[in-house]
Amino acid sequence: MEAFVEKALLYDFYGELLTEHQREIYEDVVLNDYSISEVAAELGISRQGVHDQVKRVDKLLAGYEERLMLVKRFLDLKAKVGRIRETVSGCTADNLEEVKKTVAEISDSIMEEL
Repeated sequence: MEAFVEKALLYDFYGELLTEHQREIYEDVVLNDYSISEVAAELGISRQGVHDQVKRVDKLLAGYEERLMLVKRFLDLKAKVGRIRETVSGCTADNLEEVKKTVAEISDSIMEEL
C-alpha cells in the first residue's frame, strides 16, 4: 500500500485518539503537504519539534493499528465485498448455483469477522 494512503487510513481510523496539537501538526505536514518549516513558523515552534511530533504520531498510529487492527479488518472486508461484486457481475443462468454458493461463503466469512 502506498505510504500516503496508509498514513491517511491510519489517521482516519485513529486520529481522534490524538491531542488537538498532534492532529494539527500531522494534518498540516502529512495530509495537507505543508513543509515542516511552514508549520513550525505558523505554530511558533522549531522545525525539529514539528519533525519529532510527526514521527511520534506515526508511531502512535502504527501502535494503535498493531493492537486494534481496524484498518486491516476494513481492508479485508472491502476486498471481500469486491469479490462478491466480481462474482455477481459474472453471473449467468448457467452458473447461478455456483455464484450463490460463492456469495454465501464470502458472506459467512464476513459475518464471522463481525
